[in-house]
Amino acid sequence: MSRDTLFLLPPGFAANGQREFCPECAEIWGLLAWYPALKETVDVVYVGLDHPRTPIVSLLGPGRHNAPTLVLAADSPRAANVTYNQANGYDFLPSARLIARHFAGLYGTPMPRGG
Repeated sequence: MSRDTLFLLPPGFAANGQREFCPECAEIWGLLAWYPALKETVDVVYVGLDHPRTPIVSLLGPGRHNAPTLVLAADSPRAANVTYNQANGYDFLPSARLIARHFAGLYGTPMPRGG
């Protein structure tokens, strides 16, 4: 993997008999919209709602399929104020707030409130 990969659910999907969206993924979409230069630092991969989410599990292993998740490339910088999870030789962040803290620490975007 040569670049960081950001796994997100699509902006809308069918679930529970209605159209829904993932609030945590929407938080990341908003951050990318506010700071479009962040999009240049990651490959965005949309995954389906159903588990297991094969593109994530193929990197991180069984049981690790949360979206949003940011998986870092081996040579990518790490933010000093973030604790990274590790699996299968990868550092990763499995939540919107951790991903936002990573971006803030590396690229100077604002820190998420309460995060």
